[in-house]
Amino acid sequence: MDDIEDLLIGSGGGAPPGFRLPLTTIGVNPKRNRTKAILKTNKLSQIQDPLTSFSPKIPGTQAIYIKTFGCSHNQSDSEYMAGQLSAFGYSLSDNPEEADLWLINTCTVKSPSQSAMDTIIAKGKSSNKPLVVAGCVPQGSRNLKELEGVSIVGVQQIDRVVEVVEESLKGHEVRLLNRKTLPALDLPKVRKNKFVEILPINVGCLGACTYCKTKHARGHLGSYTIDSLVGRVRSVIADGVKEMWLSSEDTGAYGRDIGVNLPTLLNAIVAELPTDASTMLRIGMTNPPFILEHLKEIATILRHPCVYTFLHVPVQSGSDTVLSAMNREYTVSEFRIVVDTLTELVPGMQIATDIICGFPGETDEDFAETMSLIEEYKFPQVHISQFYPRPGTPAARMKKVPSNIVKKRSRELTNVFEAFTPYTGMEGKVERIWITDIASDGIHLVGHTKGYVQVLVVAPEHMLGTSAMVKITSIGRWSVFGEVIETVNHIDKTALSKKNDQDISPPNCNSSDTSACSVKLESCGCVPDSCCGKSTFGSANSRSGMAPIKQNSRNLIGWILRKRKHVPKRAESELTTGSQEKHQGSQGNLGEWNSVDKALLGGILVSFLTIIALIIHLGFRTLWSE
Repeated sequence: MDDIEDLLIGSGGGAPPGFRLPLTTIGVNPKRNRTKAILKTNKLSQIQDPLTSFSPKIPGTQAIYIKTFGCSHNQSDSEYMAGQLSAFGYSLSDNPEEADLWLINTCTVKSPSQSAMDTIIAKGKSSNKPLVVAGCVPQGSRNLKELEGVSIVGVQQIDRVVEVVEESLKGHEVRLLNRKTLPALDLPKVRKNKFVEILPINVGCLGACTYCKTKHARGHLGSYTIDSLVGRVRSVIADGVKEMWLSSEDTGAYGRDIGVNLPTLLNAIVAELPTDASTMLRIGMTNPPFILEHLKEIATILRHPCVYTFLHVPVQSGSDTVLSAMNREYTVSEFRIVVDTLTELVPGMQIATDIICGFPGETDEDFAETMSLIEEYKFPQVHISQFYPRPGTPAARMKKVPSNIVKKRSRELTNVFEAFTPYTGMEGKVERIWITDIASDGIHLVGHTKGYVQVLVVAPEHMLGTSAMVKITSIGRWSVFGEVIETVNHIDKTALSKKNDQDISPPNCNSSDTSACSVKLESCGCVPDSCCGKSTFGSANSRSGMAPIKQNSRNLIGWILRKRKHVPKRAESELTTGSQEKHQGSQGNLGEWNSVDKALLGGILVSFLTIIALIIHLGFRTLWSE
């Protein structure tokens, strides 16, 4: 099958981000009875004139259903494509049956993901839905039989999705796959969660893992410049984002192709974050080889109040023999150095990891070493995957471990992992959390501690996008439950420090005081069992500077006085010092009132007595008139 690549008329370099190129610059072919009919690149004269073709709907008025598989990088790509389609008038539908076209963003990491893609493509074809397939599967395996008769958008062509969709709706089959430049970061975007920005910092990687198909799709390392990434950070903060995930196939390799490194980028991004820690940064998945060179610098950044003390570092196996067969380019000892160093230097450090069970050649002794590693470190998150041979990879040609043994090892490791109680000791502690999501039960809001421990709280939806102090009431295997004490006032500490001529740290997140931050216990790349976040999100606006949630006094006067600015400050002070005393009634606080408070109370009493006097007067007047 011949591929229609980017063919630009003249010497231009394409359209600015968010703008469509002329339709004559894209290779298309009218479908005949839904059979394969792709034009070669030298046959543009056969392109159907859009002015003479009949379309039942005006372009840009149709509904698009988007289905995303895989990692957070894929999720970001889908959000970018959704943003461009929305900007050109297309509506986004959650109902595939009501949509006019299906856009499927695929993942090639594991066989089940690709099988799910095959199923949805087959369903779309049987429903006569125009289909556009994007992501790693078509990019890495463009000649798959399942992709016949559908349009394709490559991983670096997402900025041209509008053109592909328009032509596909006309019945044309379009393929855009090859280009060496990265899509712009300032494209329109529709986030699944309005408070979370998934920011790709690079594509591809420098590794050559024998089992990995993603390298075939994402290719060699390509990093965005620091200036472009910092510009995007400024933009999304201004847009109300409260959490940023740095995403890539290997965060630690960032910048090696353009002469910079990850610590340089992280320092530049952290410098742009609000100093009140109202927006948090989560560093993405990193393989051990490259982060080894920057452990102390990374530890310093992880201690920053605006950075989650969490890192996803895949080990894949506890056996050096298996790691060598995987071509992972590190040893178990080097992985231990990463974990031990970060745990020692970063209070409350939390590390997630990945394991592949049953890699070709893995012996019982190799697997026992993996079990021992997991039992020793008791990682709070372990993503366990069975080995899936991916076509075209070296591992697919290796002698396989019998499937029944692979499944048995996966169950054994899962049982070991689930026996851990990683959050023991958190009950009763007070933690600061950042709330960005609604739980699947529709009742709880989802927040995370600085160590990225998931905390479920019962609270109103307007608290989405805010930070709060919570008391941990109970713990579970996968998350903990908390009770909101108060929201954290988001005040620019830089301004305060200038005013007071002293450095003021964000509340309760001083790195030297671990008692105020989580000391317990992702950042996802295209790796097995990717740990991508939930897709549900709330619609409430972010709020800051709110009064404490708990109202201990129910009377009207107490309620009015609690709304005064000095009361939240007093409550915050009580929380910081660990005071558990309830607010006293209004009479018990008279000694603390200033003249304004007394005048306010006096005015209320005078008004109350005046109303009573007026009622009495009207009553006597009525009786007198009778």
